[in-house]
Amino acid sequence: MTQNFPTGAVSRTSDTSGKVLICGSVAFDAIMRFEGRFRDHILPDQIHILNVSFLVPQLRREFGGCAGNIAYNMRLLGEAGCPMATVGRDFGPYREWLTEAGVPLEHLRVVDSEFTAQAFITTDLDDNQITAFHPGAMQHSHLNRVSEAGAVAVGVVAPDGRQGMLEHAAQFAAAGIPFLFDPGQGLPMFEAQDLKGFVEQATWVAVNDYEWRIIEQKTGWSERQVCERVAALVVTRGAQGSIIHTRDGRFEIPCAKANAVVDPTGCGDAYRAGLLHGLLRGLDWETTGRVAAVMGAIKIESRGTQNHRVTREQIARRLAENFGQSAARAAFGAAHSREPSPAQATGTDR
Repeated sequence: MTQNFPTGAVSRTSDTSGKVLICGSVAFDAIMRFEGRFRDHILPDQIHILNVSFLVPQLRREFGGCAGNIAYNMRLLGEAGCPMATVGRDFGPYREWLTEAGVPLEHLRVVDSEFTAQAFITTDLDDNQITAFHPGAMQHSHLNRVSEAGAVAVGVVAPDGRQGMLEHAAQFAAAGIPFLFDPGQGLPMFEAQDLKGFVEQATWVAVNDYEWRIIEQKTGWSERQVCERVAALVVTRGAQGSIIHTRDGRFEIPCAKANAVVDPTGCGDAYRAGLLHGLLRGLDWETTGRVAAVMGAIKIESRGTQNHRVTREQIARRLAENFGQSAARAAFGAAHSREPSPAQATGTDR
């Protein structure tokens, strides 16, 4: 019989809180729109002497980075998501925003000699993108140590500086803190042995379908082999929903209906916040995945990664509209404890 409880979850002791420590990037995103097509300005036979410039009348500066995005969405869910990141001397406006949003800031380290990580993204009329990324202070993420955070229920290793990701995974494992490995855009930095090491130490792995193919190709491991090492492998598939693979079976999670499709940027981070909510609350995998799907749908309705505003009651209502009142009661009922279930931590039902 398929077991429907997330195994690998943390068993909280009396001195732990429901705190999730999210090790990852905090960044500014400069998003520009080119009212033309790149292909009309790039000559294929002259690519070796490329020298182009694009006029971009539209420019938005957004707050982003995986750790910031996940923490913001966890706050909407009423959870304590604490970003652990290194930021630069220009972090002031972002700090004000996170403070207003109620996101804890105690584990953000300012590196005065650097700028905060920044992405410069130009999109043309065909939705092709040219992106330049300056890591800045993110390169110093290894200066932060998991032990500095005190009691932690669940950890996250999200895209960050390479050394920081390696060290934070090892520190979570050494401390016995279950953690979600969410490599995202950081995947190209790691070879097969690194990726195997992450999976061996992690409790859960979350990737999109393209990222899963990269892991599968580099490690040579199948979904079954990964699930022999972690409690769950979560693979998001865009408009096709997501699949949660466990040792005892797989759970296909449909997409929640979005009122409008405006901007998919940051939907993966919103989805992960929903996963973490389920792990903290000890929900079964099906309900956990459905909360995550609703968070992704809510995010896609707004531009940017942290511009959607919604209450827990509104999230519960969207969950009920998409998956029924029983799902909403399971996800947001007052009786749920703030800890991952034993099944979530081990991959078996209890």
